[in-house]
Amino acid sequence: MTPAAPYLRLENVTKSFGSFQALEGVSLEIFGGEFVCFLGPSGCGKTTLLRAIAGLDVQTGGRIEQGGRDVSGLPAGERDFGIVFQSYALFPNLTVARNVGYGLESRRIPRGERNRRVAELLDLVGLPDAGPKYPAQLSGGQQQRVALARALATSPGLLLLDEPLSALDARVRQHLRTEIVRLHRRLSITTVMVTHDQEEALSMADRIVVMDQGRIEQVGTPLTIYRHPASRFVADFIGRMNFIPGVAAGPGRVRVGTIELEAAGLDGLARDAAVTLGIRPEDVQVRGIGAGSPNAFAARVEEMEFLGGIWRTALSGPGGALGLHADFSTNAVRDLDIGRGSALTVAVPPERIRVFHQGSAP
Repeated sequence: MTPAAPYLRLENVTKSFGSFQALEGVSLEIFGGEFVCFLGPSGCGKTTLLRAIAGLDVQTGGRIEQGGRDVSGLPAGERDFGIVFQSYALFPNLTVARNVGYGLESRRIPRGERNRRVAELLDLVGLPDAGPKYPAQLSGGQQQRVALARALATSPGLLLLDEPLSALDARVRQHLRTEIVRLHRRLSITTVMVTHDQEEALSMADRIVVMDQGRIEQVGTPLTIYRHPASRFVADFIGRMNFIPGVAAGPGRVRVGTIELEAAGLDGLARDAAVTLGIRPEDVQVRGIGAGSPNAFAARVEEMEFLGGIWRTALSGPGGALGLHADFSTNAVRDLDIGRGSALTVAVPPERIRVFHQGSAP
C-alpha cells in the first residue's frame, strides 16, 4: 500500500532553453520505494525532467519536493540522490574501490568504515574481487555495476538512472536489468529511470510515465499502459498496434468495411462518426472460435513472417479489405496448417478493441 504522502512531488515544472519549451507544466507524484520509468522518444523531455529533479538543470518554473522538503532551488550537491549515467562516468585513473568510495571519501568517512562499505557494495552488485582493478579492465556491464555501486555508496534516498543500459549489448542489457530490479527490491530505494526502450520500462517499472513533447501523456502500471493506452500516441509507442479506420454503427458497434464489430468506447457518438480502432496483433484469435463467438469474421492470410515463437501475419478481410496484422503462435500455425493464402475464421474480443475518436482525445 502506498503511503499517504509522496516521496517526490513535481508541481507544474517547466523548463525552457531560449525559445524552446522542453517541459510544459509537468506534475507528478512518486511514492517511497517505487521504481518509476520516464519513457518516450528522443527529445520528449524525459532526461530534462530527470536532470531537473537532480538539480543538474534547474527548472525554469514549478516546484520540486523530496521527502517533504522543497528542493526546487537547491544545487545538485545539496540534494539527496545517487545517479548513474549511460556513459558510466567512472574515473579512469582510480581503482574500482576508489571509484565506489569517492563520495564517501569526499565526505571524510573514516578509512575503515569506507572500506567496509565499498566491499559491501561490490559484493551487492556481484563484483566482490574487482576492487583493485581499473575501469578499463572491466567489461561495459561490469563498469555499469561499478557506477551503480558508487551511486548507492552514500545511501541516498533517491536513485536516478539516465538510460543506464543503452550502451550495452542486448544480452548484457537484459541480464543487468534483471539485476537492477532485484537490487531495487532488496534495497527498496525510490528509483527513477529514463529510457526510450519500451521493453525495459514494461519489464522493470512499477509505474511508467509516458512523455511526448515536454508533457506527460499517461501515468500507470505497465499493464494499464499497455492494455488501456490513454491516447493514440501511447498506443502507437508502446508495443505494436493495428490502427484501423471505421465508423460508429450504433450503440456499442462499429463498422469496418462490410464487417460490424462490438466495441466499447462509442458512447455519445453519432451514427457514422469516424473512429479509429486499435487492436494488438496478439489479440486476434484463431483458436476456439465457435458459431456464437463475438467479432468473428472470415480472413485470408496475405503474408507471413517467422519470428521464432510466433508468426506475424498480414490478414485481409472480406473483399480484400481490413489490413490487419495478427500474431499466431508457432503451435497454432502448425496445428491449423496456416500458410500464405489460407482462409481462416478469426475473432477479436470486444474488450480488446480500443476506440480512438477522430479529432479528439480517446
